[in-house]
Amino acid sequence: MVLETPLLVCEAVLAESWHILRGRPAAGDVLLSFLEEETLSVAFHIEDHLAEVRRLLRKYGDVPMSLADACIVRMAEIHHRAAVFTLDSDFAIYRRDGRKPIALISPSAS
Repeated sequence: MVLETPLLVCEAVLAESWHILRGRPAAGDVLLSFLEEETLSVAFHIEDHLAEVRRLLRKYGDVPMSLADACIVRMAEIHHRAAVFTLDSDFAIYRRDGRKPIALISPSAS
């Protein structure tokens, strides 16, 4: 599978990724390089979608849904043709636009 770049990302995912990569400075540097080289592009500004993100966090509060997850689901609602690359099995539960499954690129989606 060939992915088109830039891959769209939100700041919440960058922060969560940075946290996961803590203690691995080289990996964090690669993450920042992806932004510099435009392999990744920040394509979501939460302040423009607060009501929708809050709706998702309430709807999936029992999962529980992280802020990054809510932003990604909202991005899937905005970018209908995009697929979500994830290792998080909760994305099999989440729905965009109320009831539509989210296209996933994930080992658990196979």
